[in-house]
Amino acid sequence: MSAYNLAVNNNMQLPDQKFSARDLFGIDSNLQVPGFAGGMDLVPAMDPAYQFQPEVTQAILAGFAHNKRVLVQGLHGSGKSSHIEQVAARLNWPCMRINLDGHITRLDLVGKDTIQMQEGHQVTKFQEGILPWCMRKPIALILDEYDAGRPDVMFVIQRVLEREGSFTLMEQNRTLHPHKAFRLFATSNTVGQGNIQGLYHGVQQINQAQMDRWNLVVALNYLPQKQELAILTAQVPSLAQGEGLRTANAMIELATLTRQSYCVGDLSVLMSPRTLINWGENMTVFNDMNLAFRLSYLNKCEPTEHALVAELYQRCFGQELLLPDNVNSVRV
Repeated sequence: MSAYNLAVNNNMQLPDQKFSARDLFGIDSNLQVPGFAGGMDLVPAMDPAYQFQPEVTQAILAGFAHNKRVLVQGLHGSGKSSHIEQVAARLNWPCMRINLDGHITRLDLVGKDTIQMQEGHQVTKFQEGILPWCMRKPIALILDEYDAGRPDVMFVIQRVLEREGSFTLMEQNRTLHPHKAFRLFATSNTVGQGNIQGLYHGVQQINQAQMDRWNLVVALNYLPQKQELAILTAQVPSLAQGEGLRTANAMIELATLTRQSYCVGDLSVLMSPRTLINWGENMTVFNDMNLAFRLSYLNKCEPTEHALVAELYQRCFGQELLLPDNVNSVRV
C-alpha cells in the first residue's frame, strides 16, 4: 500500500492517547499532550539521544495540544526543524516538512490543472497541492526557511494561519476545512525583519499582519556546553570517552569562542552544532583532526580571519593549526 493510501485511510483518525510532558520530555510542566498509539504513516524516526530545550519544547507541545501556530526562530544549525520532528516522533504524530525556497510556487502549495490520459483520451484534472493534501489529514506540517518564501506563497499560507482557518480552493470553487489533527509549524533564521546582519541572503521581510497570526514565537539558540557535548558524543561515539572526550570538550570550547568572535564582528562565520558534528565525523574519516577542522570549518572563513581562528584553535588544543602549504606555521 502506498504512503498516499495509508494517509487517506488515516484521514479521520484522531489522537487516541495522552502523553505526560514531564515524563516524556523531562520538563517542569503538567501538560498532557495528545498523540497516537502508533501505526501511523509519516511519523519521523526517533533520535534517542536528542537534547530538548525546555522552553522550545513547551511551545511545540502547546502547538500540538491546543492547535497553536508555532514559529521557531534561531541561528542556522541549532536544530529548529529536528526539534519539532523529534517532538512529533515521541507523540507518534505524522509529519511533513517542506522547504520554502525560491522554487516553491503558489501552484505547488495549492495545486493546478494537469492533463492526464483517461480511456485513451486527454482530460484535464485538478492535481492537489501540498497544503490541501496535508490539511485533510492528521499531519504536522513544518514550513522550513519560512522567511525565504516568495510573496505569493506567503499570502497563500496566511489563509491557514488562523487556528480553525478554512482554505478556499478557488480553482475548484470549494472550501476546505482542516482535519482536527492538522497542525502547522514553521522555522526561520530571522524574525521577519529580513537580512539585517547580512548573514542570511535570500530571506525576506515578512508582512507584520502575517507575523501577528503566529500564536507562539520561540527562539532556539545554541545549547549550553554540557548539552552540546551530549549531542556531539552521541553522534560521534569515538568522542565519548578518554582522550576522545577531552577532544570533544576542546572542540565545543573552540565553537563557543568562534560564536563570541562572530558576535563582536571579528569572524564572519560561526561554528554551529551541525559544523561540530561534521568536524567530529570527518575526524573518523580522515583520522586527522587538523585536516578535518580545515575541511569542516576553516575553509568557510575569509583568509584574513585564519590568524584569529588559529589563535583560538591553539588556545583550546595547545597546538598550532597546520595548513597544507606550510605545516609549521599558519598562513595569514
